[in-house]
Amino acid sequence: MCGRFAQSKNREDYLALFGKKEAFNIPYDPEPIGRYNVAPGTKVLLLSERDEQVYLDPVLWGYAPGWWDKPPLINARVETAAASRMFKPLWQHGRAIVFADGWFEWKREGDVKQPYFIHRADGEPILMAAIGSTPFERGDEAEGFLIVTAAADRGLIDIHDRRPLVLVPEAAREWMRQDVGGKEAEAIAAEGAVPADAFIWHPVTRAVGNVHNQRSDLITPLDER
Repeated sequence: MCGRFAQSKNREDYLALFGKKEAFNIPYDPEPIGRYNVAPGTKVLLLSERDEQVYLDPVLWGYAPGWWDKPPLINARVETAAASRMFKPLWQHGRAIVFADGWFEWKREGDVKQPYFIHRADGEPILMAAIGSTPFERGDEAEGFLIVTAAADRGLIDIHDRRPLVLVPEAAREWMRQDVGGKEAEAIAAEGAVPADAFIWHPVTRAVGNVHNQRSDLITPLDER
């Protein structure tokens, strides 16, 4: 699953992944976002397409339709989201991208749960597939999004059995397109995913367990603190 991640760079660092040829309707902002411990239930910068332009909106991480009487969900499984009662409309019409530096997972080691920070080995940011309730520009509490997850494989399975669906930039751009249908999106998810062997991980301080902590050293390896 994905229950916590870092989104600390400035927006230009993330948007650069798409190349300069893309014309996004996003104001320039050189200030770092500075969120080293993004938690569910908070608003997160979300990329999505409207009128053939890509926008960046603050959207609540969490989704609960009106008939849902449980706490909001934060993840949707790529294997079932396209056909499920709850997620099918979002899959068809509410696909988006969350950019990040990496994500956190916890692994039980002895009597404690040790957090790990998982990120690309080449240091590049990541583009996580998301689905949500549109239109995202409203900014009200009726909106919300979920991060799409896939089964972990290779070494990642040692940390957790699920991981975010991370897409290569070309696939991420196609994922957001409004003229792409649900079946096409399934193919994008299958063919455009970044492979597990592109990621590495290291243990980090357990202070990341407190959502109020936002220090930059939350993603620093324990042996470098």
